[in-house]
Amino acid sequence: MPDDNGQVRSHLRPGLTVDIVLKQDQPTGKLTRGVIQDILTKSPTHPHGIKVRLASGQVGRVKAIIAGGDAPTS
Repeated sequence: MPDDNGQVRSHLRPGLTVDIVLKQDQPTGKLTRGVIQDILTKSPTHPHGIKVRLASGQVGRVKAIIAGGDAPTS
């Protein structure tokens, strides 16, 4: 079972703040923080992290979920 460091698609949604690894940063593991705009991976899980597009337009695999973003407060 995948852990919750960005490998489970159902744990992600637009508006969440996450750390991702960009394709060109994979060898170094450098993280980029941003807000999810689109979830690009279609499968429910991915061993290297779910691929997302950030609001900035950058694309990478989620390594950590940082905050709830625009979670409804009811």
